[in-house]
Amino acid sequence: MSASIDSARISSYVDKQWEESILPALSDFIEIPALSPAFDAEWEANGHLEATIELATAWIDGIAVEGISYGVHRIAGHTPLLLVEIAGTGSGEVLFYSHLDKQPEFTGWSEGKGPWIPVREDPWLFGRGSVDDGYGNFCGILAVQALQEQGIPHPTCRFLIETCEESGSFDLPDYLELLKGDLGNPDLVIVLDSGAGDYDRLWVTTSLRGLVSGELCVAVSREGVHSGMAGGVIPSSFRIARSLLSRLEDEVTGEITLDELHVDISRQLRAEAQTIVDILGAAVWKDFPFLEGVQPQVSDEVEVVLNQNWRPSLSITGADGMPSLNDAGNVLRSNTDLKISLRIPPGVDADAATQAVKELLEMEPPHGAQVVFKEQWAANGFRAPELAHRIESALDAASQQHFGNGSVAFFEGGTIPFLSMMQESYPATQFLVTGPSGPGNNAHGPDEKLHIPAAKALTCCISSALAALCE
Repeated sequence: MSASIDSARISSYVDKQWEESILPALSDFIEIPALSPAFDAEWEANGHLEATIELATAWIDGIAVEGISYGVHRIAGHTPLLLVEIAGTGSGEVLFYSHLDKQPEFTGWSEGKGPWIPVREDPWLFGRGSVDDGYGNFCGILAVQALQEQGIPHPTCRFLIETCEESGSFDLPDYLELLKGDLGNPDLVIVLDSGAGDYDRLWVTTSLRGLVSGELCVAVSREGVHSGMAGGVIPSSFRIARSLLSRLEDEVTGEITLDELHVDISRQLRAEAQTIVDILGAAVWKDFPFLEGVQPQVSDEVEVVLNQNWRPSLSITGADGMPSLNDAGNVLRSNTDLKISLRIPPGVDADAATQAVKELLEMEPPHGAQVVFKEQWAANGFRAPELAHRIESALDAASQQHFGNGSVAFFEGGTIPFLSMMQESYPATQFLVTGPSGPGNNAHGPDEKLHIPAAKALTCCISSALAALCE
């Protein structure tokens, strides 16, 4: 930690601002059903994404941050974007990233809780978007404000806050081009949309997987037919879909068999995975909500970490062509459509991977079935370059001070498309990717929640990184 920062004072100040300013605003944010455009075709008419921008700007208007300004940017047919700037009092430029759009409601929320109902039960704040990623812009701006409160120099900080991330950030490239002159030439990009292994230290994400997504559509007839008449004659679209997926995934082990989707795993990566396991132990898999008796896909805990972060994996996240169980009659269905979400490791080109998957699934369809893989969106993974020693040391010292333990490098199995976009645009820039999405936060699912003490401590750590950049 920078010697000029009074750690007790910054901790007290950050705690006060979180309690009196951020948590009330974040609770208001939770109440807005701001679904990402992929989940709300009428997002523009509904106005919920605009409402999150209005809330954020109203909060900025009410805080005492010197040199702060902002602009709301809109491109026709695109989700809105907020760009905030705080003029620097020291050297360097930093670009923060966060987003305001949300995942769908999901089912299974606990009694008295729901996606649009903010509920505080210490240490948690429940509600959709609390941890993913509504807290991010508040946290970043407060980190600068806390330095100003002590008169400590800070770099020029810009905050790019989008509303399309949960849909793959498909609007973001046009904004990055439009705002290229406004974004400056950042020395450091800080992304507050990542995970944590526990709530006892600062976890710095050094890699994220990419994503290939699309729909596998298998059709065999013009309409549904009585299964007693057509069964055994018209081939089952479900069986064909199942066999096509077996080209991509070993159904016994879950291993992805397409070579183009794999990267070599180095000794260094294995060593880093071992460090994570040394700290977290069996929690690397036991913190997931397994049903009783269900075991992880692999038993070795280092392999669990590598599977989660450095190997491809397949999830079927939706289906069409299948009636509900209550509505299902004895009918051989005309088609089976499956939503495919395929995570790919850093270093695999997402566009090339998409083409390889498409060719594999569409070639030589069984029984001459009509098979199409409809690509949706693809995003490259990310691997961070090493941080400058002074920043890394400041973060480690701040983690010791505010969490009670030093910082640790972390892998993240999810995807943040912005990172690969920025890395391609600014290849010499450093990246600090972190966040408080630790065990039990359940982002995207029921009972999403923010760990409040971890978010407060993270804010203090970000302040230290900003101060270190100016040294």
